[in-house]
Amino acid sequence: MSDYEGVEDTLFIPLTARVNVSKKFPEYFLDPKALEMEELIKNKQIEKKSSEYTMVANVARSYNIDQMAEEYIGRHELCNIVNLGVGLETSYYRIDRKDSLFYEVDLPDVIELREKYIEVGENEKYINGDLFTLDWCNELDTRLPTLIIVSGVFQYFHEEDILDFIKNVKEIFENAELIFDATNKFGIRYCNFYVKRTGNKSAMMYFYIEDAEEFARKANCKLIECRGFYKDALKILDKKLGLYSKISMKIADKRKNAMILHLKL
Repeated sequence: MSDYEGVEDTLFIPLTARVNVSKKFPEYFLDPKALEMEELIKNKQIEKKSSEYTMVANVARSYNIDQMAEEYIGRHELCNIVNLGVGLETSYYRIDRKDSLFYEVDLPDVIELREKYIEVGENEKYINGDLFTLDWCNELDTRLPTLIIVSGVFQYFHEEDILDFIKNVKEIFENAELIFDATNKFGIRYCNFYVKRTGNKSAMMYFYIEDAEEFARKANCKLIECRGFYKDALKILDKKLGLYSKISMKIADKRKNAMILHLKL
């Protein structure tokens, strides 16, 4: 379809992974809404150039963030869940939302694509906005407990940008936590190599973390958790994963090549 030819292929890498893994490993991760959107994926190079490991890696990020969001929602009767740089993420349909209020934030062309193909749910709002300008904060009650999720986004910026963002958000919200994924230096090199293989040579990544505690100190935040990607995937899919995938996952978790940080702001 020509109406989204200008949208970066990086939007479709996670969607391709969620479709692929939902079909192959539904006992680990099942995303019915992503399966409904399979026809949107026109770049077949993404799947062809992706290994089992890279597919599961993309989904493991969503799997763990879903868990962490549900844990947060379970601790609060009413709260905001803010997905910054939401892309074509469909977590709203996967998790137990209870009375939480969902805000999906991204640039206008992405929100336009979402509005066309992903129905806005109850207690959900789409917002046009740049995550760094913080205009999106005007669209929600900043006095409520708020979980801010930034998945697959920070890597495209520099550390000083991320630290400034955290500082500014802390000044606006009364009670907020931040969840985001990151890689170490080795991981960022691998990610750049993978994205280039899938056909996108312009979306370079820069931000990485070698020490989660040190980064939390730089951000003047409390580190609630630093979680690896693959503990549950290795357990649930032990008999089904290929040897290369299992070895790569164990090494990645041991060396912290990929991680999810949870900060109290």
